Amino acid sequence: MSLHVAMLSVHTCPLAALGGKETGGMNVYVREVSRELGRMGLDVDVFTRSQNPAIERVVQLAPGVRVVHLPAGPEAPMPREDIYRHLDEFVSALDLWRLGDGVEYDLIHCHYWLSGVAGLRLRTRWGSPLLQMFHTLGQMKNSVARTADELEPELRIAAEGRITAAADRIIAANAVEREHLAAYYGADRERVAVIPCGVDTELFTPAAPAAAKARLGLPEAPLLVYVGRLAPIKGLETLLESLARLPARPLLLIIGGDQDEPQNGHVAHLRRRVATLDLADSVRFLGAQPQERLRLFYAASDAT
Repeated sequence: MSLHVAMLSVHTCPLAALGGKETGGMNVYVREVSRELGRMGLDVDVFTRSQNPAIERVVQLAPGVRVVHLPAGPEAPMPREDIYRHLDEFVSALDLWRLGDGVEYDLIHCHYWLSGVAGLRLRTRWGSPLLQMFHTLGQMKNSVARTADELEPELRIAAEGRITAAADRIIAANAVEREHLAAYYGADRERVAVIPCGVDTELFTPAAPAAAKARLGLPEAPLLVYVGRLAPIKGLETLLESLARLPARPLLLIIGGDQDEPQNGHVAHLRRRVATLDLADSVRFLGAQPQERLRLFYAASDAT
């Protein structure tokens, strides 16, 4: 009999289009880990809060893997602190769905702090072990925040502390994250497993840099590529300041974030820094790119 995994991604759906504030690396991670677990013979149900009443409630992501959209509060996007107030609804909807489907889950695998809060409540009901991955930490984000608006709320900080203390096991993507969990939240390092993020080697394959640059219409010159959300925690401002100190500047391509720009003051700040540092000829903001094209940028770059 195969193991059944309840994968929680409360605030964002792994099926959502990439490139927005709530859609990025975590979406890819949840989607691809779920697929791989399905290939290994596990049954995985990914539970996420419905943000659109017209969307199909249950979507078959891959053999053995389903994405289940659960109503919890208004079926529309909302701030994460508002989602927190609807977590009891989410937990009840999930448990009701489980009873109707007749499945017993052997593991609760939670992603991000909101999912961890829901997961702890489900563990109380089911008695199943809870595996947590935070992806980002509120205390770490606060340590690099430049303004009060960028600070994560105490609600999140307190919740991450409770989850860290109570989870049966925590996954960190690298040893640095494990140290942050210990330093900021008092995590027992023995209960934190370091598992680096994987790579889709069927999509992201090696290619000749010159050929990739030619396909992208890029010059034959040193190239840096940044891919990710445009947020203070990513350290892009430090990268820009470092670039300005180089006597011979490479071209820097910044990929990601265009769907957030109207509501993200940090993007405007980065653009101002580019102008102030006289980097207009060395930096390009390209916005989000499809993964099929993204692999060309990785291949073309001298460093990412």
